[in-house]
Amino acid sequence: MNPLAITDYTITTALGAGLQANWSRVTAGQSGLRSIDFLDIDDIRTWAGAVAGVDDVVLPPGLESFDCRNNRLAWLALQQDGFRAAAAAAAERYGPERVAVFMGTSTAGIHQTELAYRELDPVTGALPDWYQYPGTHNSYSIAEFTRLALGVSGISSAISTACSSSAKVFASAWRALACGWCDAAVVGGVDSLCLTTLYGFNALQLVSPEPCRPCAPSRSGISIGEAAGFALLQRDPGSSRYALLGYGESSDAYHMSSPHPEGDGAYLAMQAALQQAGIDAAEVDYINLHGTGTPANDAAECCAVTRLFGGDVACSSTKGWTGHTLGAAGIVEAVLCLQSLEHGLAPQTLNTVELDPALGANVLLAPKHAALQVVLSNSFGFGGSNCSLLLGTRP
Repeated sequence: MNPLAITDYTITTALGAGLQANWSRVTAGQSGLRSIDFLDIDDIRTWAGAVAGVDDVVLPPGLESFDCRNNRLAWLALQQDGFRAAAAAAAERYGPERVAVFMGTSTAGIHQTELAYRELDPVTGALPDWYQYPGTHNSYSIAEFTRLALGVSGISSAISTACSSSAKVFASAWRALACGWCDAAVVGGVDSLCLTTLYGFNALQLVSPEPCRPCAPSRSGISIGEAAGFALLQRDPGSSRYALLGYGESSDAYHMSSPHPEGDGAYLAMQAALQQAGIDAAEVDYINLHGTGTPANDAAECCAVTRLFGGDVACSSTKGWTGHTLGAAGIVEAVLCLQSLEHGLAPQTLNTVELDPALGANVLLAPKHAALQVVLSNSFGFGGSNCSLLLGTRP
């Protein structure tokens, strides 16, 4: 199939709501990370990327059963950059039944369950009457909510492969369009802050007590963030400037929480994306690294990058701005790559002032202004679920 047009897109992160709010903070080098202030956490020392105003969001009439932090964040993001109008135009053009929805998430609305368990009946153990699992905690909730919120009725699914979730939705949409199952697809990802991820990653000793510093010699872990993002892919490109050129997926089958030390799975995913697009490694202008800030992940990814691309291609991690948004990382970083293409700017690796000399990759410590044509976005999840997206200007 020819490159797949990306006609509309938006993100909402700790940097702000919408493209302009996010990109202005990136160009100014201003992080969205803050010392953790979520619910009543007082025993974890870390920084996080929280989105302002999520608790104040009110879902539209008829969707009250989906009310939870995750879907509120999704609704906030859907209001930005004219995205709802673009989806409505696609539904009008092709028919609602020909617009598909593919959404990624890792924990969905699990925070609603966490809150419900605080109100267990002490006698019966029953959950409170207000708690509704299907529209909140259920992983499919975000796909169903998005479908209903946009008024489309094509095929829909939720993908939950940890941190590669909302990168893999692009691959699912590509295949669905190639099979003729739809004419347009809304893809995206949403993950919101919750106690499960904060305490879980803390128990694994993977959270940093300071803002994350990917690829630094003394990097000490991740900063968790929350975010929502959406993109509209269409068979008919119209006036679209950018496209999904190819994707690559792989599985390490190595370890539940650690990558292959030489980055074998990452290498295969990046190589597959290049092969599908028919693009040589030398044609890639910039790589948005998965770049979590943990010792093992950064080392494995940089090893894979240098094996495939050598040590010259410009790379950076953008998690110093947004935090690691887990199931939303794929869409957030794909959109940041599209912004890099539009503005001719490869952003620096924020918070990192010195590179680990053992890594070898050309990791940017200062922004690089250049005309970009082809960029690569990496998303690698627990269990070795890897996805790489090649994005670029339309041929």
